[in-house]
Amino acid sequence: MSIKKRGNIWWARFTHDGQEIQRSSGTEDKAAAQEWHDQLKASLWRQDKLKERPAYIWEQAVERWLTERLDKPTAYIWKLQLRWLHPHLSGMKLTDIGQEKINQIRLLKQKDTVNGKTEVKPRTVNAILNLIRSILRAAIEWEWIDRAPVFKLLAEPTRRVRYLSQDEERALLNELPLHLKQISRFALSTGLRMSNILTLEWSQIDIARETAWIHADQAKANKAISIPLNTDAMAIINEQLGKHTSHVFSYKDKPILRANGRAWREAVKRANIHDFNFHCLRHTWASRLIQAGVPTHALMELGGWSDIAMVRKYAHFGAEHLREYADKIVTQKNNLD
Repeated sequence: MSIKKRGNIWWARFTHDGQEIQRSSGTEDKAAAQEWHDQLKASLWRQDKLKERPAYIWEQAVERWLTERLDKPTAYIWKLQLRWLHPHLSGMKLTDIGQEKINQIRLLKQKDTVNGKTEVKPRTVNAILNLIRSILRAAIEWEWIDRAPVFKLLAEPTRRVRYLSQDEERALLNELPLHLKQISRFALSTGLRMSNILTLEWSQIDIARETAWIHADQAKANKAISIPLNTDAMAIINEQLGKHTSHVFSYKDKPILRANGRAWREAVKRANIHDFNFHCLRHTWASRLIQAGVPTHALMELGGWSDIAMVRKYAHFGAEHLREYADKIVTQKNNLD
């Protein structure tokens, strides 16, 4: 017997071809863990002697998938989602992850709660399902598996664009601590995503030209973005000079990992603002530009979007170009009179 208990979980530990193998069985059942251990040893023997394809497990796929994407701004979100998934897929062979298992995970996530109160939204469930799909599709590219299960996502209700009114903006900024206030003001001035703001370094700022750059590997659309900094944005940049050697925004001499944590949520609550998150600052920025008459193609460039469809959701905020058509019915009525 080569299994050992760590906490409540049984682990396999043995030597294969001169290499020490240590893996979690993912179970608290000793008999099941022993059976899994024996199957693992047999599988490694078949791979070595019969040249069979290795039976890769979920953790191996997660490790490689994450390693290839650690430089992405959303990596910290994936890690949180994978932490939730771990007890449900730990130790499973990729070939054993089928529609039935996916359905179980979907139902479990649907019944999950946020802060012990509210059931999660379809969008949150779909984020988990899309993560599984992405990892399994990557495993196909790596030739670890031949196929992945096909499954549908939950229907998501059409979401209205949530943006701040001027009064809400003042209330929020009054409640935020200074470092979050500066970050939020910068978001409202530039439309940058939270991850791009928090990873922004001085090497990406040209103060003389009043411009910032987001590298392609930092951008959601994988395209470099040039950001012209307006007067408000430059004022915020100047306020940060000398605070940190590499990062533009910092707190207590350290880069900031998240700007939407407890301090942010409590400030939003104190400001009596509802149905609002940090990304809505980007919506506010885009909506105000459209209302100011900025054409959609210019907004698309400023916001770093690769698809015009992503910009059209703001188009209804700028209907001035349609006024001459709306006024035609008034003209016709006047002619009849």
